[in-house]
Amino acid sequence: MPAHEQILHFVNGKGFIAALDQSGGSTPKVLRHYGVEDSCYTSEEGMMELIHAMRVRTVTSPAFNGEKVLGTILFKHTIESKVENMPIGDYLWHKRRVLPLMKIDVGLAEREGGVSLMKRIPNMFEELHLAYRRKIFGTKMRSVIHEPIPEGVKRIVEQQFEFANIIIDHGLVPIIEPEVTIDCAQKEECETLLRDSLLNYLNPLDPERRIALKLTLPEIPNFYEELVSHPNVLRVTALSGGYDREEACRRLAENNGMIASFSRALAEGLRESMTDEEFNSALGKYIETIYQASIT
Repeated sequence: MPAHEQILHFVNGKGFIAALDQSGGSTPKVLRHYGVEDSCYTSEEGMMELIHAMRVRTVTSPAFNGEKVLGTILFKHTIESKVENMPIGDYLWHKRRVLPLMKIDVGLAEREGGVSLMKRIPNMFEELHLAYRRKIFGTKMRSVIHEPIPEGVKRIVEQQFEFANIIIDHGLVPIIEPEVTIDCAQKEECETLLRDSLLNYLNPLDPERRIALKLTLPEIPNFYEELVSHPNVLRVTALSGGYDREEACRRLAENNGMIASFSRALAEGLRESMTDEEFNSALGKYIETIYQASIT
């Protein structure tokens, strides 16, 4: 596991996780919202450089620090970069007191049985060794539940824990993200199946094997209370899942003990054309709003 100091910061700190881990599939949309049109780049490499610049601008903003942002999830391209001549993992922890985390999944498999499992992760051990060398605190991996089909939900959770155990063995904290789509007509039923399946896998775990969770904001407030208080769960974070910032924060404030792990809801309103003063001011306001919803 990571250093005791970092674990205490993650478990006891007030704040939220900033999700800045957009990958190839979602990046064009994120850049458009940021005011960077598709015509501004002609290759995937150019696109990734632009999103990298957005991430660096965010994490180097005076508003982005460990007083309200506990950690941030980054894409591998960013993990391998430097900020102010420091590896970004060192910069985030030592300069900002923000825990660095890395997105490790490589996308979703085709939908089957009401769910989209993660694709197998090529060179997973090498990726985890890289994260450990870069002093990354933990990893995040996403799969998706579309329908309340018990066998499908079980497969989702089984795969997440299979990967999570490998990640723990490499000295990192896994953030498990079995997302329930917010437009699912039977969302509450999916959430019930998911909660019960997660508890089935958590309860037999050795006390030293601890994870974090990233879950869609539930329809019933405090629905995940058993997970929040579970001894093997370091933290339960919430994804915005397509809700705008106002709605995501409203729902989050109804769930005691859950903290945000927002992506789009954090970046909403930020523009590439802003001056640094405008950007830092806007980011500071958005961070404050999400922080307040996270400390209920």
